[in-house]
Amino acid sequence: MRSLILGTAGHIDHGKTALVRALTGTDTDRLKEEKARGITIELGFAELPLGDDLRFGVVDVPGHEAFVRAMVAGAAGMDVVVLVVAADEGVMPQTREHLAIVELLGVPELVVAISKCDTVDEEWLELVEADVDDVLRESPWAGAPRVRTSAAAPSGLDELRAELARAGRRAQRAAEDDLARLPLDRVFTIQGTGTVVTGTLWTGALGAGETVRILPRELKARVRGVQVHGRASERAVAGDRTAVALTGEGSDRELLVRGATLVSSDAWRPTWMLTARVRLLPDTTWSVAHNQRVRVHLGTAEVLARVALLEEEAIGPGGAGWAQLRLEEPVVARGGDRLVLRSYSPVTTIGGGVVAEAVPPKRHRLTADDRVRLRTALEGEDAARLGAVLDLAGWEGSARVELPVLTGLTPSEADAALERLAAASEILVSAGRAFGPEVSAEARRRVREVVAGAEQDDPLRPAVPMALVRSAFPEWAHVDAPDAAIAALVADGGLEAAEGGVRTPGFEVTMSTDQERAAAELMAALGGGGLAAPMLDELPDGLRGRQ
Repeated sequence: MRSLILGTAGHIDHGKTALVRALTGTDTDRLKEEKARGITIELGFAELPLGDDLRFGVVDVPGHEAFVRAMVAGAAGMDVVVLVVAADEGVMPQTREHLAIVELLGVPELVVAISKCDTVDEEWLELVEADVDDVLRESPWAGAPRVRTSAAAPSGLDELRAELARAGRRAQRAAEDDLARLPLDRVFTIQGTGTVVTGTLWTGALGAGETVRILPRELKARVRGVQVHGRASERAVAGDRTAVALTGEGSDRELLVRGATLVSSDAWRPTWMLTARVRLLPDTTWSVAHNQRVRVHLGTAEVLARVALLEEEAIGPGGAGWAQLRLEEPVVARGGDRLVLRSYSPVTTIGGGVVAEAVPPKRHRLTADDRVRLRTALEGEDAARLGAVLDLAGWEGSARVELPVLTGLTPSEADAALERLAAASEILVSAGRAFGPEVSAEARRRVREVVAGAEQDDPLRPAVPMALVRSAFPEWAHVDAPDAAIAALVADGGLEAAEGGVRTPGFEVTMSTDQERAAAELMAALGGGGLAAPMLDELPDGLRGRQ
């Protein structure tokens, strides 16, 4: 059974919730105010099984412009989106903004549902469809399937289910062996159960009894129970609408908030900065200048940030560039994550970005090499991506356990890429850390150079001490770097371990002609004295003062 996330998008009162209710039998408007006002304010959820092999967790988002924040939180992680356009109104402002948001978030599949078709005539319907085609023409979903529907009649629902099933089967399923990650969209208390958090499980799997962390506040808790689409389950997998009952010190209702992220691996850590490839919408009236304040939406989190531009002084409408987002609150991010940027005031969607560095050092202007590495970190094949991420880390390297988070690869993909690069001697790997190709090449050069120099300066020493080799590394290098380089060279046969140090293979203690002559003189002096060794001042002039 494939579990995928299906989201709605569209203008207010275009019939998104009514369509979800007609498809699933679930009324996703659960709040009293929603029912009183007849609009969706918060995210709503339902389940839509389509055959024996596909199940959608449906996320119904608000259409009103005042609730776009909730819409962005719901759109994050969608596999398929159904764009709802009312036949009696056609494309409207929030239709365009929602479409821009799901494009910025990289939703792979889109199906258009023309709703309320029973309220207009054929000629008007054709005009609306032409309008929809025009809006989609420059998007990734040009030529996306369109279905005429009516939740009231009802009509077109079977055709819509069929198109959604086709889109779902085209969408790539998230790997279950990935790291578990659950962005929280609701936190509440149930009598007899305790604290419950809910969200759509983005990646991995989560089961009862597991120990989890809730970031960025670094709270620890244990999973008391799991529900998937409202039913008790031993395990939730990526794409499942998941409720988790928590117990332990991290389950305090007062400490848990929407926007936090529940994880089970130690690989995750909060970050105050993100390096991202940022682009602005072509039709925005905004530009982004260096140090401008913006709203960053990542998963279910919304935080304020300053944009530190790493190339240009400003990015205009339709433009793109590298930037570092200096956050006012920490978030949990992963390489390859997509985010949405909204203006500080007045609030409107202006652009988005893709995270290249999830836990970066503070950057200023990019070098040409760093620009290439960042692009490779986003677009390269697995091994190239991992090598680029390690090179960006420099002499500090990266913890091996964190590589799936930093690269966006699954743990098995990251391990395979690491083994491939290590086998080709392109990187350095210690028990807990890895260093990129550039550091690897420079570290090996430094080790070989210091060993060769030490052997030339003191050919009587049987091995070069490890402390001397380590001293050749920059003081800001991670402590694992020297030993990783030495171990790699020994494994490759470039060095051999001996006498508590290392030496060039085949190296033997040798004396120069001068040393041999001095040794002969010393032996003669010692031999000539019989059992009484000569005093230092009794040695020949040429031997006194030698090292």
